[in-house]
Amino acid sequence: MATKITLLPVAEKQRLDKWLWIARVVKTRKQAVELIEAGYVRIDAQRIEVPAKLVGPGMVLTIALDRRVRILRITGLALRRGSADVAEQLFEDLAAKAAPAAI
Repeated sequence: MATKITLLPVAEKQRLDKWLWIARVVKTRKQAVELIEAGYVRIDAQRIEVPAKLVGPGMVLTIALDRRVRILRITGLALRRGSADVAEQLFEDLAAKAAPAAI
């Protein structure tokens, strides 16, 4: 049975820390807050330190995690955290596209 996702309208915005948690970038919302407050998240190339910053579709997030940097374009917002398959519908991974192909 496929998991249903409740997407918010495109005109809506959502708190950055909540979006990072719902999109499964981090495991807990507390981790999202700590990541943002430490300055490891950028929105459209601008460093953000406010977890309540609103984000919406089309914005590009650059997130420095422990061992890699993720570059994600937000494509959707959801009301609740779902499965990994559902979370993948909320963003486009730009870093994966930029990686050179193996020869």
